Amino acid sequence: MAAKQPPPLMKKHSQTDLVSRLKTRKILGVGGEDDDGEVHRSKISQVLGNEIKFAVREPLGLRVWQLVSAVMFSGVAIMALAFPDQLYDVVFDEESVSSKTPIRLYGGALLSISLIMWNALYTAEKVIIRWSLLTEACYFSVQFLVTTISLVESSRIATGAMFLLVSRALFILISIYYYYQVGRRPKKV
Repeated sequence: MAAKQPPPLMKKHSQTDLVSRLKTRKILGVGGEDDDGEVHRSKISQVLGNEIKFAVREPLGLRVWQLVSAVMFSGVAIMALAFPDQLYDVVFDEESVSSKTPIRLYGGALLSISLIMWNALYTAEKVIIRWSLLTEACYFSVQFLVTTISLVESSRIATGAMFLLVSRALFILISIYYYYQVGRRPKKV
């Protein structure tokens, strides 16, 4: 008995048929617009997402502000670590401070924040940029409150402290502005 030969494989021509291809793409959910109005070319791009969607539209001047912040935090941190007496004298117009340790601890904290600012300068991730801006705004707010309370308690008005208050208020506004600008959803075109 001879073994029965299977029938020859027939090539299916449905992939060349335009209607069949459109039906297949519709079943897969590819080719049409999704909820965000994006058209996906393949199932893989649909599942993985389109990386253009995650690109941050940076507001004008954001990177300059980040650079200024990083330099400012680093500079004040180094000054607080190396020259605590001079930093205290510049801000509060007082010659001596009872202990240099709190000012040096302040410098160490500022140095840590400056590392965050330097890293945020080189990232394109929206979340990291927003968190660094929020960190700045919180820091400046706390510094504004502490300096105000110190001035009220001492009932003295030092020129350096007033300049610090005005500059911190401005820095709070700038940081919050960029925080909301980076978090804004881009307008659909």
